[in-house]
Amino acid sequence: MADWSWLWAVFTVVAAAAQTVRNATQRQLTDDLGAVGATHVRFLFGLPFALIFLSTVVATGAALPQPHLEFFGWAAAGAVAQIAATAMMLVAMGERSFVVTIAYTKTEPVQVALFGLVVLGDRLTVPMMAAIAIATAGVMAMSPRSGRPGGLRPIVLGLLAGTFFALAAVGFRGAILSLESPSFVMAATFTLCVALAMQAALLSLYLRMREPAVLVAIAQAWRPSLLAGFMGALASQFWFLAFALTTAANVRTVGLVEVLFAQAVSHFVFAQRTTPREAGGIALIVAGVAFLLLAQ
Repeated sequence: MADWSWLWAVFTVVAAAAQTVRNATQRQLTDDLGAVGATHVRFLFGLPFALIFLSTVVATGAALPQPHLEFFGWAAAGAVAQIAATAMMLVAMGERSFVVTIAYTKTEPVQVALFGLVVLGDRLTVPMMAAIAIATAGVMAMSPRSGRPGGLRPIVLGLLAGTFFALAAVGFRGAILSLESPSFVMAATFTLCVALAMQAALLSLYLRMREPAVLVAIAQAWRPSLLAGFMGALASQFWFLAFALTTAANVRTVGLVEVLFAQAVSHFVFAQRTTPREAGGIALIVAGVAFLLLAQ
């Protein structure tokens, strides 16, 4: 059989690029839909695309897995954690610059490494830990000093979002591994569909009970929501493919290239300037990711 393990890095870069587009679209939707509404968009409008992905995989002859209760536990944990993380990130984006908020959430690899080691038993080598440390130092270098505008609230929200994104990554990898499917593509795609179905159902129920007007606003904003949903499903598809092939810590460390994509969006779309301090942080992130790839 062919060795596809090296593809995880390619999958991760594609996922990071798609996620940057999705984040930018969701950020713009937050003003009209609120944080919860904009969060719901990625799941509700992403689910149909995920089902199309799954149908395509089934059409190739891959058999659907037969999940056990353990799978649904992992998937539910990842789904709930991702909902919380996305909402916190969008609120923080409303109070800080796009790229700096992304930088806060990208303290995630250290937390992923710890959670993955404790919960899943994912192995960490010394070079891997060094690479994670270097890349994370770059993220911290990009963080603004206390005297800059924005206050403590977006910092706390961004860091908490990173924690919940870390928990989501471990939950989704746990779900994928629990399927024990001979096809990593099927395992990843099936997990994505189940997770998005859970998330769409949970947030639809919440909004129906608490903020029904937001559901109407989401329906009215279907065009940008459709783009956010597609890019969200595309990003998650490639994140999950990467999780099926290597540890969540590896994936999320290489995923720090999203900060570079976010920097470009921040500059060209939102007209936000890059400081020398942020540029130095970007250099460290690139060095850390390169070191991790060399350490594999």
